[in-house]
Amino acid sequence: MCGIVGYIGSQQASDIVIEGLRKLEYRGYDSAGIAALDAGRIALRRAEGKLVNLETLLRQQPVPGCVGIGHTRWATHGRPSETNAHPHQAGVIVVVHNGIIENYLELKERLIGLGHNFRSETDTEIIAHLIEQHFNDSGDFEAAVRAALSEVHGAYAVAVLCEAEPDKLIAAKLGSPLVVGQGQGEYFVASDIPAMLSHTREMVFLEDGELVVFNRSSMQVSTLAGTPLQKTPKTITWSPMMAEKGGYRHFMLKEIYEQPRAVADTIAGRLKDEEGDVHLESLGLDDKELQSLKKVFIIACGTSWHAALVGKFYIEKLARIPVEVDIASEFRYRDPIVDEDTLTLLISQSGETADTLAGLREAKGKGGRTVCICNVVDSSIARESDGVIYTHAGPEIGVASTKAFTTQLIGLYLFALRLGRVRGQLSAEECRRRVAELVSLPRKLETALELDVPIENIAKAFAHARDFLYLGRGNQYPIALEGALKLKEISYIHAEGYPAGEMKHGPIALIDENLPVVVLVPHNETYEKVISNMEEVRARGGRVIAVATRAETGLRDKCDALIELPETSDELMPILTSVPLQLLAYHVAVIKGTDVDQPRNLAKSVTVE
Repeated sequence: MCGIVGYIGSQQASDIVIEGLRKLEYRGYDSAGIAALDAGRIALRRAEGKLVNLETLLRQQPVPGCVGIGHTRWATHGRPSETNAHPHQAGVIVVVHNGIIENYLELKERLIGLGHNFRSETDTEIIAHLIEQHFNDSGDFEAAVRAALSEVHGAYAVAVLCEAEPDKLIAAKLGSPLVVGQGQGEYFVASDIPAMLSHTREMVFLEDGELVVFNRSSMQVSTLAGTPLQKTPKTITWSPMMAEKGGYRHFMLKEIYEQPRAVADTIAGRLKDEEGDVHLESLGLDDKELQSLKKVFIIACGTSWHAALVGKFYIEKLARIPVEVDIASEFRYRDPIVDEDTLTLLISQSGETADTLAGLREAKGKGGRTVCICNVVDSSIARESDGVIYTHAGPEIGVASTKAFTTQLIGLYLFALRLGRVRGQLSAEECRRRVAELVSLPRKLETALELDVPIENIAKAFAHARDFLYLGRGNQYPIALEGALKLKEISYIHAEGYPAGEMKHGPIALIDENLPVVVLVPHNETYEKVISNMEEVRARGGRVIAVATRAETGLRDKCDALIELPETSDELMPILTSVPLQLLAYHVAVIKGTDVDQPRNLAKSVTVE
């Protein structure tokens, strides 16, 4: 969740660190800080609130030096404050840290007994004091870091400086993401790629239990125990401009508009039209293994969980194999029944979601096969899974997921097609027909985006509401959940998604003239039933916003606002209906004046339980 940036080279570290932290603002944070080494002395600056507050402080009190670390914090232990902000210093040691140290109280009690004085409420400060204690004992900076990290339990990504060794930067990870960037005579370390993209595209991805020691001319990667490792850099193809707003008012709006391209990129190279099949290059399972599967679990969190719910419809319909969908934070604690004939499919935009990663390890530990759908190359979940279906959405900066969600649906659909073909449930001709629909989808998404202005007008009419209800049936029910989540995430309006057929079992009591009800009503086998649900809402004074296909007639008289989408297959319709719900949430949030890209209390990548 928090952001780490570190630098060692010949440039002023503070400039590079602040620039990198700005690129990580999307992750969510409540305070920021920086430390730099100059002439063997550490200068440290911290500020509560947004990064601009730290920048103002740095103009008044600069921190010169060519070695530095910085951090944006999202509070876990201790309230948001300057005192609790990172970096944390203990004697000659200064540390930034992402993650949670589970045994920090035990360590703190021991360190207090040794004479250490603590200033903050954080678990991170324990790491600084623990390294200081080992450094005082040994006089060896690197050995002190290794010894301290061997004592902590939990998750961490850390970057550490020491006044006594001013030309050295040490970083390590366990359970939290950390990436190294290699430049010309300089090195970078950060918790996510965008922080370094304007300086280098050559990245080294650290694995759990690895530590890297930088000086100005080299770096050495090893295990925490000290065994040297050889790491091969990977070239990132994202350009820095891909992570900029490109003229849009917000990242979220830019990313909504990028969906036709993102969907096209995710499809590209994977369709085998002549064979009537799908090619998934890194699936990691051969035909025999796919044929042997008896059950699929799909596990995910938040928006990715909504994609998983749609994926259940895809896989069960096209491959005729039972699917169970779990919220990742529940999966590992219920002792799921997993064996070698079970596939666990994990979905995560970042590939670093802590609960999903834990679910992956639970499934692998029980002997099951694992495949992930992920947007970030060489992320932890991608590396640890047996196979991966990469989405090609590009960097998603806005906290509220949009293009990552729609490309996850594409990844699930491609997997379901492949599974259906190899298991003999889907003929080549049927697959070709579905592939043709898929190829036409980006153009239909562009048509949906042309509704932006009418949807903005609908938002103006309903932005005053305190509550929203979203209704859908079949594979549109997860989209109702997703639409409600988008609205509550960025506008702070209470919103609830519900199966339309369940409305009479409780939610109907809420309906009056003050409750807008968004109804997803594309033409499918439940169309007439959803129309009946709309009539029930109208009969009780509720105000209906209907999302339908253009082929429907007579709907205008049954609703207060109508959003008409182009037709596509029932399986692909959830991708189309997602777009107007994203735009509706966006425009309501803009009207209300909330922080669209960085909603309060939320983080882009949830890397702690």
